[in-house]
Amino acid sequence: MNSFWNLLSQSLTVNALPALVASLALLGMSLLHFSRTGPRIREEIILHYRAYTAGCVLRQALWAFLILFWLGGFGQLGYLALVAGGRLAFSWPGSLLAGSIAIAILAGFQFLRHLLHIPAALMMSWPYDIRRLYPLWRRLTVTRLRWLGLALAGGWLGLLVWGLEAADAAARNGLLAALGLWLLPVLMTLEFPALPRRHRRAGKRPNLLLIGCDTLRADRISADYPRNVAPFLKTLAQRGTLFTRCYTPIARTAPSLATLLTGTDPQKHGVVFNFMGDDSTTLPVKALPRILAEHGYHTEAISDWSGSDLGKFSFGFHKTLMPADQWNFRYLLRQGPKELRLFLGLFSHNCLGRWLLPELYYLAGAPLTGQLGRLARKRLSALGRHKQPFCLTLFLGTCHPPFGSEYPYYRFFADPNYRGASLFAMARLTDPMEILRSQQEPREAFDLDQIIDLYDGCVRRFDDEVRAICHHLQRCGLDRDTIVVVFSDHGMELFEHGTWGQGNSAIGEQSNRIPVLIFDPRQPGRGRIDGAVRATDLVPTLLDLIDISPPSHLDGVSLKTVLSGQEPLPELAATFRTGLWLTRHPGMSPSHLAYPDLVELLHIPDRRSGTLAIQPQYRQRIEKARDVAVCRGRWKLVRLALNPHPRYLLFDLETDPGCHEDVSDRHPDIVAALKSYLD
Repeated sequence: MNSFWNLLSQSLTVNALPALVASLALLGMSLLHFSRTGPRIREEIILHYRAYTAGCVLRQALWAFLILFWLGGFGQLGYLALVAGGRLAFSWPGSLLAGSIAIAILAGFQFLRHLLHIPAALMMSWPYDIRRLYPLWRRLTVTRLRWLGLALAGGWLGLLVWGLEAADAAARNGLLAALGLWLLPVLMTLEFPALPRRHRRAGKRPNLLLIGCDTLRADRISADYPRNVAPFLKTLAQRGTLFTRCYTPIARTAPSLATLLTGTDPQKHGVVFNFMGDDSTTLPVKALPRILAEHGYHTEAISDWSGSDLGKFSFGFHKTLMPADQWNFRYLLRQGPKELRLFLGLFSHNCLGRWLLPELYYLAGAPLTGQLGRLARKRLSALGRHKQPFCLTLFLGTCHPPFGSEYPYYRFFADPNYRGASLFAMARLTDPMEILRSQQEPREAFDLDQIIDLYDGCVRRFDDEVRAICHHLQRCGLDRDTIVVVFSDHGMELFEHGTWGQGNSAIGEQSNRIPVLIFDPRQPGRGRIDGAVRATDLVPTLLDLIDISPPSHLDGVSLKTVLSGQEPLPELAATFRTGLWLTRHPGMSPSHLAYPDLVELLHIPDRRSGTLAIQPQYRQRIEKARDVAVCRGRWKLVRLALNPHPRYLLFDLETDPGCHEDVSDRHPDIVAALKSYLD
């Protein structure tokens, strides 16, 4: 036994050499082509974090060494089995070769798995032209990868079994002990499906299940869209009530989520940008989770990087399962440079990675729909065991740029002959300066048809995940007393009015119009309702549905009687504004009021916390430069912030839903009536 452990210690000592060389190579490449995630920051800010940046890079290099050492250990175990079984003498060159081969094979296999199943995750850290990988990707199939994995595992296990049978008792026991130790991390990464548990809670308030999707356009779950990208949501809309024209006041994630969950406008809850400092994270009004908690509900929120605002602001959730604030410079620095991030990402896309390397597990643009959907189903099974009613909020970045989804969704609607740079996800969105430059470019600079195909694949991915969650709800017996709400924070402009992104244009309906689908199993739904409603109306409606009196500070109104069919939808006036522009975009008039690019706007008020915020001296200037719109009935009035005087545009949404023809000169009385809402 002692001789085996001596051999094992020698082999692991040898194993450290290829692991060290590979980790130093990754570190060297990372320093040579250093990169950061997140928005560009001015150099004087970056200089303050030099020591912290160096610590983050060294931390990732250490993790890379540990993973490489672990990979090489599989080769060492195989080599020791060969030595024990064949009664061979231990050789340092043989041990070194075995470890190096294991590192190359296992890291390569993980790379192939990611290239086929989640190439968008690779793309977020790939430092070269992604098209170099296309010839390799075209040869990959699920079946080929499965057989390759079985062959590798079978060959390695066969060698171990042969060595164990031929080895003496001491060597056999040592090999088994080392094998168990080395397989432990593998076992810790296994994620088992959620088991449905039957539950019934008669006579209690209903549960709430809120499922949100970042950047989900309202038109994609409408019956009018030519592609059937959301079959389950369309079916659910027929059984429930779908508000196709719900307007969010600012088409950015943080302001929109704050409005949806507080029932108040940005002027009241105070969240007007994504980049809000630490002094703005305590909301001055009670949000839905806090109100529910006061009435006996247990509240939880689950999200990926796109919904980190749910944990940043004081919404009052009892429990949150999500990353730290996405707009925190320290957090972004911990994600490290591309080469190290690329390697570590191959092994952190699992539950163990969520625990040890959360900043890489929650990397922006890396698809997590399946993992978080499975986690939500597990929480539903757990929450349903208690008599206490619950509110579970799941917010997914499935449809957010760069529109990368898991296999086979990124190929669901795409042209099979497409070979451009956006094959896996929208190109030029992996580097801060690329994002800034791409906002300035016209439609012709993009493979727009492919980008739309990718986006529709993302919508289909979200639709399938909602289907799985609702079916799990049914198997748990919770479907009869759980109100399901599907919503979005904002939509997405795809050059309908000269630009792409969120919140860049108040003229079109693509950004500020969001879908809100409410399914209450206790009553028949109303199907599709096309009249205008506001994001502020969601909280009072839900509170009314569960018999909790809405607080007086809410800006929205309850639509309970509309859902039940007792009253028609009232004619509501919905106002909204453009968001924070990253830079001037092609759809902007040369005379439009403007402000500096994002690089100049950002600062870090408290460098100990690292939270990014807009500099105070620019806030009033940003507010003045926002375009504003109001929708009431069939009419929409837009005020463009031009210099020296604003310009007003009027659109008839019944005859011109795309808002392309200004009819303000034909209806001056309507313009005058709607101006009061904007002024």
